[in-house]
Amino acid sequence: MEFILAILIGVGLSASAGFRVFTPLLITSIASYADWVHLAAGFDWIGTMPALLAFLVATLIEVFAYFIPFVDNIVKLMATPAAIVAGSLLMASFIGDMKPFMTWSIAIIAGGGVASISQAATAAIRGTSTVATGGIGNFFVSIFEGISAIVIAVFSILLPILSIIFVTIIIFILIRLIRVLKSKGVKFSRKANKNNVINA
Repeated sequence: MEFILAILIGVGLSASAGFRVFTPLLITSIASYADWVHLAAGFDWIGTMPALLAFLVATLIEVFAYFIPFVDNIVKLMATPAAIVAGSLLMASFIGDMKPFMTWSIAIIAGGGVASISQAATAAIRGTSTVATGGIGNFFVSIFEGISAIVIAVFSILLPILSIIFVTIIIFILIRLIRVLKSKGVKFSRKANKNNVINA
């Protein structure tokens, strides 16, 4: 039962890493430092004050970078491999009490895999928003991503089972938003073409 619970926590935190790389690491660090969660052997450093401060600074930098037009897309591109690493690390920190090969196999496949899925979904909606709104809509996308990362990470630690449900809902919403933005982008393109024909 404890192993299943650890897997659920790891999956939730890994999904959160797809929205923001350092937010779930910061929340996990705070939870570990406050003795709300117990990490596997060898991962105690995550709950130390130096690590907590490092994750805090990294989180703040990441958050502000996402509110700078066009820079946000570059950061998102760089965040893809980082999210996979963070997801794997977070998963391993909760299931590490087994043989290293088994730990990292599960961590990379489950943690890294889930992080890459949520990261791909957010990257797609950000790219679509950039095309459809000229980058203006990315401000709201950043807010949505930030809130989602915090809520998913907190739920993962406090209510692991509900966090999986919440992740599923968030991904469904993202898919719907991508379709809406793409449809608007097509309309914008058609309007632009009509204007060009009239002007010609």
